[in-house]
Amino acid sequence: MHPALIVVVVVAIPLLWLVGTYNGLVRLRNHCRESWAGIDTELKRRYDLIPRLVEVVKGYARHEREVFERVAEARAAALASNGSPSSQARDENALVGAMKGLFAVIERYPDLKASSNFLALQTELVNTEDRIAAARRFYNANVRDFNTRREVFPANLLAGLFGFGREEFFEVEDHTIRVAPAVSVA
Repeated sequence: MHPALIVVVVVAIPLLWLVGTYNGLVRLRNHCRESWAGIDTELKRRYDLIPRLVEVVKGYARHEREVFERVAEARAAALASNGSPSSQARDENALVGAMKGLFAVIERYPDLKASSNFLALQTELVNTEDRIAAARRFYNANVRDFNTRREVFPANLLAGLFGFGREEFFEVEDHTIRVAPAVSVA
């Protein structure tokens, strides 16, 4: 074999690996960012539904002001949260807790549970919760793939060299956020 060909092969193979690995890490990181944007979109959809739901409930339960204020405050905090997935999860936990109080109020008003406006909002909220769960699973799968790729040898050497940091999973402490809010229709 010609010596110049050996040099080309010795230089080309690591260079091709370097380029392929770097591009793969960039692609996976961009998948993480794109899927986080999907979660953000679904959360904003939920935030838009909550005031409408509160207004319908207010029409039936005017004296439950404290519950409405807690929901409004938790919604505002979650809506303003633009931090890491863990800080977003913390705000989501607070919102889900406030929503539990709202649904407890709803249980005390049978006429409200039979209202067509309420039923439509309830259906929309349940669908939104399902979409949030799907977006969360998609995001966490992308994070898993990215983190695995950046941690395995020898890609971890390149990831460290080019500053590919670990991505955070969107995890919640409260297991109840993992299911749609329970609202029964009697």
